[in-house]
Amino acid sequence: PGSVNPDAFPAKLWRLVNSPSVTSVRWDARGEGLLILQPRFERELLGLGPPGQGPPAAPGVFRTRSFASFVRQLNLYGFHKVLPAQPGEGLHHFQSPYFRRDRPDLLARLQRLTKAKRAKLAAVLELPARSQRPLGSPH
Repeated sequence: PGSVNPDAFPAKLWRLVNSPSVTSVRWDARGEGLLILQPRFERELLGLGPPGQGPPAAPGVFRTRSFASFVRQLNLYGFHKVLPAQPGEGLHHFQSPYFRRDRPDLLARLQRLTKAKRAKLAAVLELPARSQRPLGSPH
């Protein structure tokens, strides 16, 4: 897509979610997020699991063989996990405002967070919500 490095994580993810041959990653119903079926993803794209079960792994798609490392990459690019309405075993839902079906133009805005931006984000996430502060405490 456009001015995005084809070897960068967002471009690889875009190709996978739009590929009819990849069955472990797909768009959610609204095209605003990714649905990832972890066991199938691990077999199909990370090359894990017993041989002969499921489709063959797509070698070299990602540099990791760990699902946790893949999720860490999603987080580094600003994706956040959406809590399911009904917990499904091994089904993960992630969203980013810059990763939308039929909007490859947004991929250029999907940048890896720097250490400074990650630290700032972590600090903001650690602040208690105003409603969680004890009564009478300063703002």
